[in-house]
Amino acid sequence: MTPARIQVRLTDIDILGHVNNAIYLSYFEMTRIHYFNQLVGPDWDWMENGVVLVHNEVNYHLPIFLYDTPVIHMYCTQIGNKSFTLSYEVFVQDQLKTTGKSTLVGFNSNKQQSIEIPEAMRTALLKLPQKQ
Repeated sequence: MTPARIQVRLTDIDILGHVNNAIYLSYFEMTRIHYFNQLVGPDWDWMENGVVLVHNEVNYHLPIFLYDTPVIHMYCTQIGNKSFTLSYEVFVQDQLKTTGKSTLVGFNSNKQQSIEIPEAMRTALLKLPQKQ
């Protein structure tokens, strides 16, 4: 699995000159899209077998600046019947800058209800490195 590479935008930077704390959630979202594309492919039916985000955590260790190129690794830390937790490590030039976690729940958008994680998604998630 190739990690996600993020281009820091000028609009990501706050008055202190580093990436604003709220932007990291967008970086995590971009990372999930990047990895899911590798795991289940572009033809996955997200309306029938989708996910909804129910929880995020972010731990800021060191700031990221405009000309940095963050590289984000994503891991699967827990898989249940209907939910799973992903964790992230954000590096710039091999230095850990930020860590985080997201909990997602299987969701059928057409029926507007939670679902068990489809077996194909479960199998794909198990291809991610497992991390506690």
